[in-house]
Order: sequence, then structure tokens, then C-alpha cells
Amino acid sequence: MELEGHESNDSISIQNDFLGDVHRPLANFHPDIWGNQFLLYSPDFDKARWASMKGQVEQLKEKVRTKLQETASNPLEQLQFIDAIQRLGIEYQFEEEISHALQKLHEKHQSWEDNDHFYTAALYFRILRQEGFRVSADIFKKFLDAEGKFREGLVNDVQGMLALYEAAHLSLQSDDILDHALAFTSNHLQSLPCKLSDPLAALVNHALMQPYWRGIPRLEARNYLSIYEKGPLHNTSLLKLAKLDFNMLQSLHKEELQEISLWWKELDFGRKLPFARDRMVEGYFWIIGVYFEPQYALARKIMSKVIAIASIIDDIYDAYGTYNELEIFTEAIERWNVDCMKQLPDYMKICYQALLDVFEEIEEEMANQGRSYRTYYAKEALKLLACCYFAEAKWLHQGYIPTVEEYMQIAVPSCGYLTLAMISFVGMGDVTKAAFEWAMNDPDIIRASSIVCRLRADIVGHKFEREREHIASAVECYMKQHGMTEQQACEELYKQIEDAWKLMNQQLLKPTPTAGSAAPEFVPSKAVLFRVLNLTRFAEVTHMHNDDYTHVGEAMQSHIKSLFIEPVSM
Repeated sequence: MELEGHESNDSISIQNDFLGDVHRPLANFHPDIWGNQFLLYSPDFDKARWASMKGQVEQLKEKVRTKLQETASNPLEQLQFIDAIQRLGIEYQFEEEISHALQKLHEKHQSWEDNDHFYTAALYFRILRQEGFRVSADIFKKFLDAEGKFREGLVNDVQGMLALYEAAHLSLQSDDILDHALAFTSNHLQSLPCKLSDPLAALVNHALMQPYWRGIPRLEARNYLSIYEKGPLHNTSLLKLAKLDFNMLQSLHKEELQEISLWWKELDFGRKLPFARDRMVEGYFWIIGVYFEPQYALARKIMSKVIAIASIIDDIYDAYGTYNELEIFTEAIERWNVDCMKQLPDYMKICYQALLDVFEEIEEEMANQGRSYRTYYAKEALKLLACCYFAEAKWLHQGYIPTVEEYMQIAVPSCGYLTLAMISFVGMGDVTKAAFEWAMNDPDIIRASSIVCRLRADIVGHKFEREREHIASAVECYMKQHGMTEQQACEELYKQIEDAWKLMNQQLLKPTPTAGSAAPEFVPSKAVLFRVLNLTRFAEVTHMHNDDYTHVGEAMQSHIKSLFIEPVSM
């Protein structure tokens, strides 16, 4: 324990390094903005409160189940009720019931040829495709005119236009009709909000800013709670359950955040490694984006600690280390042995020791569960990430601007999403060894997710990175190789982001067994696939206009307050 007012040798070493002659690519990241407020939470009162309401919650859940069963005779009503359950963030409470209901709907209305209702067709398509059912986009052909364009009369059905707009974001590469649908609905919806009243106006406004399918589930639930409440036909039991559930989970998340913050405070990286981003709270928000449900508490704890250390490692490579230091650091991570500490500079020792300690803790937990194999894959994923970071450092050291193809080969895995996907599985329950093997082979869905993350980050971050020594981004690589302007390069990258989303949508569909053919060796579960999807959603939301993790502005602060500070009004 250090005495207050005295600096550790580690801290002195770093300060001396800053004052020395070593040239370093400092990024001048702003410090943590949250202080100790998340350390002060006392969970005892909330725990007692929620325990006393357990009976009420169960009664509300039973009422929602009953209502879901009652709607079975009315497909549109059932679709709307399922949509509300999902948007309110409590689908995890009714997974079996919803899965059964949608299977029945799919079997009964597979062709949907007998339904000419625009809104119903779009809602049916979106909800079933979200769940992986192979619903054809051809159901929208009946709404085209003789020239193959969407009929202009459809613009009068605002609810239908909004439903089609949301459905279009589940497009596949072969769904040209949905590309036309997105352009058609976007153009007309842009001019509508000022002419509408709430809650429809609020729904349209939010959808144009953040399509539901690409939103962070917890933020979408918080937003929809206020919109659903204003609807004249809302179900009171569903609304009350959703509010209680949100606040109960918020208490759980605050307790977890307090525990992680205590661990982070003891590491004292903000003082010992002042060149790096101090983003513990933002990192936990990232994890809540990946999984918020109560059954993933251990997974969140593991992933929060790993992502915190990985963020520091990223900044060592990107914003502090010299080429020679990074060469030694990469070898140390590859060897993963405490003896490597001797060769590392003092500031690297601090991070390396924390890395070893976190993985020792994970190994102990996994061994107790009989799942020791998981730690091996997590380590291998981090080693891969470090190798990619070092390859980029080598480009910078050599002053080399790679071709677009060379850049993407290294920069896509260096965004860290393959590594984070692998780490996200470690603390989950029923994830097999085959799932880790599958992920380690960089399947299409993880590659698509990584492309979205990498290109989103490059588009919003390349100007900031140009202010210091930094490798060329995808934007610069395209400009140099293809003689493009910055705007043209960004337009090309946005197209690639859309293609990656389409590939990901394709991979989320349930496999179709072909008569006479052997079953695929491994089919990832929905739980596994949705971790990858949610990582992508986080990249999409937090890199829309800025890198909100690096530069914590009003948007990120608002997100964190709404999820961890401000309860939903009952």
C-alpha cells in the first residue's frame, strides 16, 4: 500500500520518460471524467427492494405470457406484441414463448401471398428475419408498380413506411428490392416528423437517426420505454414489467460497475500510465452493449477486465511505445511468461503484470468449472491482436503506406473484434470448444463485424490520428492508391460497411438442411452469434459521428447516465 502524497517508482519512471529525449507518438487523450461516483454505490437497499417485489414481477410475467398466447389467433396483434416485448428489452424473459410463436407464424404464413397489407408484411418480414427465419424479400414485390418502383400511394401509410424502412436494414446481398425500399422510405420519412404527432413522430425521428436493428439493445430499450408509454394502446402489464426489469438490471449493472471500478482504482493506471486512455466506465458500457442479461454476470466481469487491459495495450502500441520497446513487448505477449518481465521497460511491466494477473484469475475460474480450454483460446486471440499491432508499428517505423489490400489484411483483425468475440464467449455458460475453434478461424460473421468496426473507426478518427505520427488509415490508403478525394474514399468505405452488414445478416439466418447432404460440422448458437452482432452494434453507434470511446462527449455521457445513473420513472 502506498502512502498518500508519495509517488511509486513506476509513476516516477513514467514521468522521467516523458521528460526524457525519447520521441513518442503521444495522443494526449483526455483523463477519466467520472471520478469516484461509481465507487460510492451501495447495493444493499436496492437488493432488499427488488427481493420484496419478486412476487409482483412473477405475476406481471404471467400476465404477459397469457396475453402472448391470446394473440395467437390474430397474427398482426401477435407480431406487434412480440415487437413490443423485444423493443422493451425483456425478450430474454420470454425466449421460449416467442420462439414457439414465431415458428408457428412462419409455418402458417410461409408464402404470405394472401396478405396485401403493407405494414403487416413489413413487420412480419423484419421480426422473423431478425430471428433467423429465411423469409424472402419477394413478399414486397406486390407493392411495386408496373415500372418496378414502390407505389407512390404507399407514402400515405406512415406506419407501413416506417416498418419497411426498419425491415430494409436486414437486407442480404441478393435483396435488391430492399435497397430500393431503403432509399424510397428514407427519402419520404425525412420530411415527415414535423407533420406527425407523438409517439409516431418520436419513432420516425429515432429510426432515421438510429435504425433499430443496428442499435445497442439496452439504449434502444431505454428509448422505447418512453415512446411505448405514450401509445394509446400500450399493454399496462407489459409496460410495468419492462420498467421494473430495467431498473432491477440497472441496480445489478451498478453493482458490477462498482466492483470493476474498485479493481481498476487499485491498479491506478490513470496515474501510473498517464499516456493511455482511462476508460473503465466506457469499457463497461461496451460490455453492457454485448450482453446485459443477468445470466451473463460472470462473462461481463471477465470481459470488462480484459477489455480494460487490452485498451491499455492498444495505447502502448499506438500512443507511447518505441519500435524497439514494442518488439520486446510483442515477444513477451507471445511467450506469456512472468520471466519476460525482466526485459521490459518499467511502464510495460505494469501492464504486463496486470495482464498475467487477470488471466490467472480467469484460469482459476475456468478450472473450477471444468472449462480450462477456454483460457487457451483467449490467450491466442490476444497474441494475434498484439502481432497485428506490431505489424502496424512496423509500417509506422518504416514510413510505409500499405496498399488497401495489405492494410485490410492487418487492420481488420487489429480492430480487436475477433479477439473480443473470443473473450466474450469465455464467461458464458453453454459455449462448446467447437465454438472457440469456429471463431478462431475468422468466420464470415466475425470478419464482417471487424470490417464495420475498422472502417467506422477510420472514417471518424483519421483526422485526429493525422495530428500525430500514426499509420495511414483506410481513408488515406484509398486516397493514395486510387487517386480519390477524401469524400470519395469515405463513400467507398460506407459501401463496404453496408456490404459487411449484409454479409452479417446472411450469417445470422438459420441453416437450411439440404436433402441428402451432410449436416454442417458446426452451427453457432444464437447466443454466440448475437455476441458478434452486438459488438458490431456498439461500433456502429459509438462511431457514428465521432470515436465516443476515445473522445467521451455528450452522446457517450448521455448513454452512460441513462443506463447506470438515471432509473426509469415508474
